Amino acid sequence: MKKNFLSLLFLFSLLFSPESALALKTVSFIPQWNPQAQFAGYYVAAEKGFYKKHGLDAKILVGGPDHDPVQYLKSGKAQFAPLFLTTALDSRDKGVPLINLAQVVKSSNLMLVAWKDRKIEKIGDLDKKRVSLWGDWLSTAYLGFFRKNAVKPVAVPQFFTVNLFLRKGVDACAAMHYNEFHQILQAGVDPEELTTFHLKNEQFDLPEDGIYCLESTYRKSPADCRAFALASLEGWTYVRQHPAEALDIVMERVKAANVPTNRAHMKWMLETILGTIDEKEPTLSRRTYAETVKLMKRQGLLNRTVPYETFCVEEARDVP
Repeated sequence: MKKNFLSLLFLFSLLFSPESALALKTVSFIPQWNPQAQFAGYYVAAEKGFYKKHGLDAKILVGGPDHDPVQYLKSGKAQFAPLFLTTALDSRDKGVPLINLAQVVKSSNLMLVAWKDRKIEKIGDLDKKRVSLWGDWLSTAYLGFFRKNAVKPVAVPQFFTVNLFLRKGVDACAAMHYNEFHQILQAGVDPEELTTFHLKNEQFDLPEDGIYCLESTYRKSPADCRAFALASLEGWTYVRQHPAEALDIVMERVKAANVPTNRAHMKWMLETILGTIDEKEPTLSRRTYAETVKLMKRQGLLNRTVPYETFCVEEARDVP
């Protein structure tokens, strides 16, 4: 009798424990790239149990060039993804009703890196130079930057590496401050050999990673969406307070996915991206939203848009 009672008590505890998988809502999150420090806050939130604390069993999927996060959201393979504002606007224009739950990376990390020995020292020197650029929405800020400064470079497709730049096949290349720029330095290039342009200092400070989901996901379970955003922001707060531990967690993800990188690069990435994150004020500026829409329309990248209030949930809006 006692044995049966203990067995029932154990079963009861499993069924109603807050840590039980039966009590948690399963959701999935797909980063837009390979495991790296850019996503440290989400890895930490999972590792430290922040998602579980908010009632979620959050699966952090492995992203990469063959895993389009927008397609994952559309198909239901994932419920949440971090996307650039330009990506989300482009997707809405193509009929994917995304909404912003929180704006995590509020400042741009986009750069242009140029060889000084190609006589590039100021913006005007880029005119008629060979410049490698990413395509589609990733080129938005660069094209606006060139137009504003009346510069017409020879655009060359840039894919997943900076090898063409390192071999001097182009005069300048696109780079993220937290990623490709440091890769160039790690390849042995002296900073004095380079001229750099930070687009955020040139009136093209477009927000990057925000947390997005489909409108239907939010309508179906707004509480789960708020919980995911809140737990993720708690993850970023923990990263800021415990960077060494966060880096350890990142490196575990990196090694598990066999990503060819190193701890020094991930440390640079983490320190750099934290400078563009404000987890305590995760709102998307109304003004920034309007300016980004205007810029993309001017470049023929948007045909239709939605009101700011439709694009952002209430918690992600700034105060009018």
